[in-house]
Amino acid sequence: MSDGLEQENILNYNGTVLTFRLSKVTFEEGGVDKTTTLHFRRMLFNPASGVFLQKSVGFFNIPAIYTGAEIISLSCTADYRTGMNLPCILLGKTKKHKDTKYLLLLLHASDEFECYLNFKLNYKVKDIHLVAGPIVLWRHDNQLFYLSPKTHIISVPVNVSSIKWVNEIEDEGIVVLGVKHVNFPEGEDELAFPTSGSVIWRSEFVAYSIEKQKVMNATCFLPHAYSSVVTCMDIIHVCRSEIVNGQFRTSVVAATSNKQLILFQDGVPVNVFQLPFAEPYQLHTASTSRGDLLLVVAFNYNNVCAVWKETWQVASNWQNVKSFLVDDFIGSGTEQILLLFKDASSSSDCLNMFQITDFGEVNYTSGASECTKHVPAGDDIQENCFLTIQALEARLQAGISSLQELQQHLKLKERVLSESCKALLDLVQGKEHILPSAEQENLVSLWDEEENITYSMDKCTLLPTEDPEHLVEKVWQRVIDASLIVGVKIKDSIGLSFDDISLSLLIEQTFNNICPVTKCYSNVLKLPRLSSASPVPECEMEPLPKRLKPSCHSKRDTKKKSCEKAPSEIHTNWAQTVTAVTDLMPLLTFHKISCIILLHARKRINQEDDYSDESDLLTFPCGRISVGLEDISKDKYVVHFLLDNHYHTGTLEDFFAILAAFYKYSFHILSPEYTLSQVNLWLKEQMQCKPIMECSEYLHCSRPGSMYGTIFNWNQRTSCEGTLTLFCRFYTTTLQYTKQTITGCRENSRKDAL
Repeated sequence: MSDGLEQENILNYNGTVLTFRLSKVTFEEGGVDKTTTLHFRRMLFNPASGVFLQKSVGFFNIPAIYTGAEIISLSCTADYRTGMNLPCILLGKTKKHKDTKYLLLLLHASDEFECYLNFKLNYKVKDIHLVAGPIVLWRHDNQLFYLSPKTHIISVPVNVSSIKWVNEIEDEGIVVLGVKHVNFPEGEDELAFPTSGSVIWRSEFVAYSIEKQKVMNATCFLPHAYSSVVTCMDIIHVCRSEIVNGQFRTSVVAATSNKQLILFQDGVPVNVFQLPFAEPYQLHTASTSRGDLLLVVAFNYNNVCAVWKETWQVASNWQNVKSFLVDDFIGSGTEQILLLFKDASSSSDCLNMFQITDFGEVNYTSGASECTKHVPAGDDIQENCFLTIQALEARLQAGISSLQELQQHLKLKERVLSESCKALLDLVQGKEHILPSAEQENLVSLWDEEENITYSMDKCTLLPTEDPEHLVEKVWQRVIDASLIVGVKIKDSIGLSFDDISLSLLIEQTFNNICPVTKCYSNVLKLPRLSSASPVPECEMEPLPKRLKPSCHSKRDTKKKSCEKAPSEIHTNWAQTVTAVTDLMPLLTFHKISCIILLHARKRINQEDDYSDESDLLTFPCGRISVGLEDISKDKYVVHFLLDNHYHTGTLEDFFAILAAFYKYSFHILSPEYTLSQVNLWLKEQMQCKPIMECSEYLHCSRPGSMYGTIFNWNQRTSCEGTLTLFCRFYTTTLQYTKQTITGCRENSRKDAL
């Protein structure tokens, strides 16, 4: 019994090198094959030692029916079951005058083999390829076939005399680009055509999508004139989002039998390079550390050439090369070329003589323990180290100086901000603040600036021009969910007209990790001031008419309408309250905190005119509020309006807080065909709304569920037009009940019309 070993086959996989070798055990008497074993090694390159180290080793006993098989093809393709790339090995066994049996194996990360696919053909295949799936694709008698576990052997309806490229293209799947022969027209003599014309006429490119089962336009990759001379190619880029002349954009590089390397853009040759060797048969691209593509071409007679795509210049030539691989063998994130040279020694290890390079920072050669770069002498090394240390010291000193200047600048900014906050607090409290001189803050006065100059603020007057006691009637605060609502009720007897009114909260204490001015938004609420008598009960309200005709203009109706709208038209009876809403959570990080309330207003120049940008912007301190965890836990500022489940008789401040904190949505309702006189009635009956005692124009929804607590306000402009305003506690409430509300208004409008 003897043991025979075949030549090793190599394959790159995720930066490692896989070697496969078949061993056959035979009987010496009869010389008949008995068993066949597939051995493999995972080799990982170690940049520190400059050699390949064995990561793992294993073997697989070939089934008896495949004894004597040979390795037909190796490839790394995607397994559609997991989406991972796996090494694929196709074995084939052929006997004289019998069928050829094929076995496709997958090597998993656990070093276990899987018999993925087996099939039998009555002929020997040509141009065999293993593509994503895995799918086995081959050519026979100018016909293209493919097979996968999900399908039987399928014949592609195109004639292909040779396959030039097979791979995946986005949105097209697996695409086969080949060449097919074109017959001469009947009755035409081949000798009647010129030599160049007959070459172009005899063949053309053909492209076919396996996944979509359709013939594609091959001229977007290469022109048909090159179909008889292209020996190998690689598609660099395909962009389907950009269409040029009715076809998507492509970038293809191809090697020809005329010793040419040609770059095609959108099917048009744009650059040609003369190759140093003849008969190219393999072409790959590598993305190197230089950021440029490297075009690697393998030729017959063991020659290899590398060309830069950017400069179109030769990077290097090699001879006596057994094979080459492109991958990230050192784990740098870019690709390198692994060249395996023929070894004159008797060693059977294919990794005995190699070179790894990217023509940049990486260049390793077998037999050397370090990168094959020029190593300077000892004196040169010492001098270089001395110069390097000097340069590093200078850069370190410059960095320290810059850091010190930056620290001084930050300290100065911190002092300026702190002094500004103190000045603002003193100004609000009516205290006199003495600013430090420019010399104390390391500041230099401007060349035309005089010392002790007084700055006059024309636009913004921060000092109170009015006594706050005569301006503000009441200051209150409430808490709703995670919001703090502060309200200031302005007296209507101050004799001044203000517009553009807002509030701001200024934290009285100074903390290093909190901004002294809180972020808040203001709102001005104007409601009709009610008399001291008790409000009119709901039972005494006059019932609505069945239908309001727009053409009715009698004096009685006009007087009636004016009485109904009097509370919202007499501006002198309005009670004006300004609110500010801010986030409560940042304020609760401290046990108790005090805030100063500032009222900002722009004074109207004329009583009858609107305010303008030229009017004075005034700021009034209105008082202080304090917020603490203890007060919140005792429900000191809770809104009782939300807790009541009956007719509300609470304070007006609760109502103002709700209007300020709730989400506000206004819907303009226009009904050309029906009147809208029954909207209020529908809100009271269907939505279970009750008028608020402090302002009967607003309705409070007491209907159980997520709608509870919603405030409605119906403002009917005409008999067919009005505005419905909602104040919702939650944003989803509006999305849930908007359709129901609009539908209810429409239905009640139709009932009113009937």
